[in-house]
Amino acid sequence: MKRQFYFQDDRSNKFWTIELVGNESITTHGRVGATPRQTRKQFATAEDARLGIEKQIAAKVKKGYVQGIAPEYAKPDWTSMAMSDEVFWRIISLFNWKKTGEDDAVIEPAVEALAEMSVDDIKRFEDILTEKLHALDTEAHAREIGEEAYQFDRYFSPDWFLYVRCVVVANGPSLYESVLADPTEMPKDIEFESLLTVASTAFERKTGQDFDHVPELSYESFRNQAGWPNSEKT
Repeated sequence: MKRQFYFQDDRSNKFWTIELVGNESITTHGRVGATPRQTRKQFATAEDARLGIEKQIAAKVKKGYVQGIAPEYAKPDWTSMAMSDEVFWRIISLFNWKKTGEDDAVIEPAVEALAEMSVDDIKRFEDILTEKLHALDTEAHAREIGEEAYQFDRYFSPDWFLYVRCVVVANGPSLYESVLADPTEMPKDIEFESLLTVASTAFERKTGQDFDHVPELSYESFRNQAGWPNSEKT
């Protein structure tokens, strides 16, 4: 019997089916409404095929696929939304990591969505981003970023620490909350500076003007005094 699954989020409306025919699994997948792509895989026995299918299903469910027929899909109407913590994370989730290595392309879906929102919402996005980066600006987190980790007796790059903190936020609320609670989970030796340009690019695209909004907090390193109680730089 063919089993059907779907996945929907703010930028995806996809389906995936799988069927056991003898010793062979047959899958189809693609965007809802598009021509499906088919994959066939042979197994040594029917039991091996059954186990292989269950493994594939488990992997899809882990990624967020739901069994059943996809309900009608409504593309998000960003113009009708007000910026909030929830909407902030929805915007972040639009990053296209298939374009990793091309940072402008990674952030483009988020910039496009944010530019549809109001000027005040764009500014609020920047405020929320700043708040989250500020919260990660602690000595404990700075000591866990890999080769460039903070130590008293050697040079430390405040900019690099900021860009590593950007990686945490760019990867969504689950990682953010985990790292905020446990600094040892900080990403190592990786940066995503382009996160800092999302609001300014969206604002400039919407208005044709430079983005001069200054949040109350600062995301620059050493600005969170509570996170650096023993530092002379705060």
